[in-house]
Amino acid sequence: MNSKRIAFHHFGCKVNFAEASSLSRQFKEKGFTVIGFHQKADIYVISSCAVTATAEKKCKAAIRQAHRLNPEARIAVIGCFSELKPGELAQMEGVDLVLGHTEKFNLLAELEKPGKPEDHCNRGVTGCQPKREIFIPSYSFGDRTRSFLKIQDGCDYFCSYCTIPLARGHSRSDTLDNVLKNATEIAVNGIKEIVLTGVNIGDFGRKEGTNFFELIRLLESRIEIPRIRISSVEPDLLSNEIIDFVASSGKFLPHFHIPLQSGSNNVLKMMHRKYTRELFASRIARIRSVLPYACIAADVIVGFPGESEENFLETVEFLNPLPLSYMHVFTYSKRENTRAALLLNPVPDKIKKERSDLLHQISFRKKADFYAQNKLRRVNVLFESDDTHGFMHGFSENYITVKTRFNPGYANEIIPVILENQDSDGSYWATFYNHSLKIPEL
Repeated sequence: MNSKRIAFHHFGCKVNFAEASSLSRQFKEKGFTVIGFHQKADIYVISSCAVTATAEKKCKAAIRQAHRLNPEARIAVIGCFSELKPGELAQMEGVDLVLGHTEKFNLLAELEKPGKPEDHCNRGVTGCQPKREIFIPSYSFGDRTRSFLKIQDGCDYFCSYCTIPLARGHSRSDTLDNVLKNATEIAVNGIKEIVLTGVNIGDFGRKEGTNFFELIRLLESRIEIPRIRISSVEPDLLSNEIIDFVASSGKFLPHFHIPLQSGSNNVLKMMHRKYTRELFASRIARIRSVLPYACIAADVIVGFPGESEENFLETVEFLNPLPLSYMHVFTYSKRENTRAALLLNPVPDKIKKERSDLLHQISFRKKADFYAQNKLRRVNVLFESDDTHGFMHGFSENYITVKTRFNPGYANEIIPVILENQDSDGSYWATFYNHSLKIPEL
């Protein structure tokens, strides 16, 4: 293979980002130059998402963009969309290779094989060979001051609206020893923050005879890194034991992302979720009792089939007083081969939009309140290295965005600041810490 310029683009979750970054390192080690996706490359690799119809459309748009940039380039599409609909992608102009989740880690070797794109479609879907559900470790490195470390893959929950178990298979985890090994590699290379990620990380180790709580205890005691952040954890798997551990930790950050999906128990039941809204509320109360300034985010889906006006109002009434920091609001998207796709009483698009707009307003208010509650507090900010029109940004322990004028000396440094003045975009300007001030810390 003579091509040397390769561009990567990922959609969807942090797991996709970690995996794409690991693949990028493989190509760098073989002498390839990794360039931006908007540049003319010899190979374009698109890591796809299929969680919504919008995600699929974005993937197709990226394929067309890459083909316009260089009609002679080879285009490889990997990830969830590739796993679920390989034939559809293989037929797109310019697409040279379509690989699912197991095969994508052999991308370099696959690109060297001759043949048409349909010859390289995901074997798990086309039946060329049995689908192998193995765990393949990945982590991001070299792109940011934070590293996304994949510790778990797949899911056994099979929520009625979700294609992720179909695309990524059953739940499986890395070993404790290998997670510690990868975390050590990240730390010794100067990264200041690890973000633990996976499809359902609270399920870590269940089939391997361990658990998520054991993992975070080992990471706390054995990894020399200032900050570890936990990504999304299901409410039924976020135990009080984990919450209390984070509250007492010197490394784990006060930041929780907990999927809610609906504030109506009837809708949760139709979604095949494994908890009630009462359990969710109890988790939030526990966090606030031990970590009053923690960032708590939630995912909410509007317009699920059969969600009545009464069900939606239950969600609104549940969310309004709940001390969340902000919400990710998703509009239900019908996915093939899910149980929800067979449900009657779809919610009209107009009503979906109205409900989404209302929840976005609630989320905006909650985020503004959360930022206001943190005013005049001292926090520690890890600054990113990007120069954005002369400014740089970073995140506090509790995930508040802070900005200052670009200074390369601040990049990948954890710097104490006072949250004093907000910009028009809501983020705080960094007021560097004056030790004479008596400011409450986290």
